[in-house]
Amino acid sequence: MRQLLWNLLATGHRDSIVRKLRQMEYLLPTAETRFAIPFTLKGRGHFRSIRPRQTPTEILRLYQAVCALNPQTVLEIGTAKGGTLYLWAQAATRDAVLVSVDLPGGQFGGGYLPCRIPYYQAFAREGQTLTLLREDSHAPQTLDKTRQALGDRRVDFLFIDGDHLYPGVKADFLQYGPLVRPGGLIGFHDIMPAPHDPDIQVSQLWQQLGAHFETQEFVDTDHTNRQIGIGLAKVPDTGFPTDLQLT
Repeated sequence: MRQLLWNLLATGHRDSIVRKLRQMEYLLPTAETRFAIPFTLKGRGHFRSIRPRQTPTEILRLYQAVCALNPQTVLEIGTAKGGTLYLWAQAATRDAVLVSVDLPGGQFGGGYLPCRIPYYQAFAREGQTLTLLREDSHAPQTLDKTRQALGDRRVDFLFIDGDHLYPGVKADFLQYGPLVRPGGLIGFHDIMPAPHDPDIQVSQLWQQLGAHFETQEFVDTDHTNRQIGIGLAKVPDTGFPTDLQLT
């Protein structure tokens, strides 16, 4: 009985926040204005927030770049509260395919509850297809499931914000990067050195990529006076390098 009541309460909270989401989308009808939604949408219980964890000015600049790309296929590694996933759905075409990979209980903020799955599914606009994989991105079977969800499509935009240890982010890049089409974009969060947290090691990989990719950085100061940074790498017109050496 207690579980039934909990399920009913969660469903009520979810339905309420989805209605509020639709109302805000009605009032903010363009992709540009809808950037504000994940920062201002307020719910209850397990649906309290989808606020992105990125510095707002940094994620805004990345969002603008993704909107300009107008991707038909998006892959996100690391979804957590879902704020960036919502943004990619808004930036993508109306017939876009979106795939999210997120590790339950992940060290770096992953692991949304199963009750949020229908909520995240509601982020997809009419005509879009959204696949949620609550899996370890490093597992070979997760790559297989990702390929299956993509079908024969190449990825236009890949956002990597999962494992932040150097071996982990490197594995995500090398495993999923080849899925990105020539000229496609790969985004990374936490590209700046993080002496306050030795487990954030994305900067080590980011510094290596400049020799192989055209890159762009979005770096501002957050509310704690730290610089976290978002990086954007463009896959060469010849395609993802098959002989890439990273040490």
